[in-house]
Amino acid sequence: MTTTIPSPNIWNDPEVYETENHAVDRGERIEAAILAHRAIRGARVLDLGCGSGFHLERWVDYGARSVIGCEPHTPLAERARARVADLPRSTAERIAVLEAGAEDLPLAAGSVDVMQARWAYFFGSGSEPGLAELDRVMAAGGMAFVVDNDLSVPSTFGRWFQRAYPAYDERATERFWGRQGWERETVAITWEFDRRSDLEDVVRIEFPAGAAEQILSEHDGLVVDYSVVLRTRRY
Repeated sequence: MTTTIPSPNIWNDPEVYETENHAVDRGERIEAAILAHRAIRGARVLDLGCGSGFHLERWVDYGARSVIGCEPHTPLAERARARVADLPRSTAERIAVLEAGAEDLPLAAGSVDVMQARWAYFFGSGSEPGLAELDRVMAAGGMAFVVDNDLSVPSTFGRWFQRAYPAYDERATERFWGRQGWERETVAITWEFDRRSDLEDVVRIEFPAGAAEQILSEHDGLVVDYSVVLRTRRY
């Protein structure tokens, strides 16, 4: 039996995580990198670990035929459904939110053209059941995308992460994905905040208390440069 790993930032502080969602990658460089590999228009999209559903409408805006958000944490799935219910009918009718984890997707075989998992605890070892399930639901010619932190390229956020989580084994993670047959590329993005208080709130949900206060004492301004890895697999 696979147990969902709690996501301490969004599970514990969904309102602050909403602020973070509005701050991260405002230029939609991640989406541009995805589109360079696979068109969204006309695709059946799965947003795996969709959280409160922040990106679901965006996939419709990019032309998805249908969008399914899967989220294992009940309060977040409820938030996602409420978000979708507030959208215009023409958008909402193309989106469904399911309460489900990556290892047990209530989807038909071959029913997904594009999958995205963005910072959804898909980091490496331990996600094998979810990857096997992904193999089942992806359609021939489809593409899957996993977005994660990239520590191979120096960035302000990367230095913070390495200092706050010294036990994180980047090399082991890269070896895992290489064995699974996924390719990788680096995408340079930013956090961009409108208020210093928002940056402070987000740093405090992303890092342990001591590390967060040290980060805030050292960092001025409202912008944080950030390197992410986009992992890709074609089916």
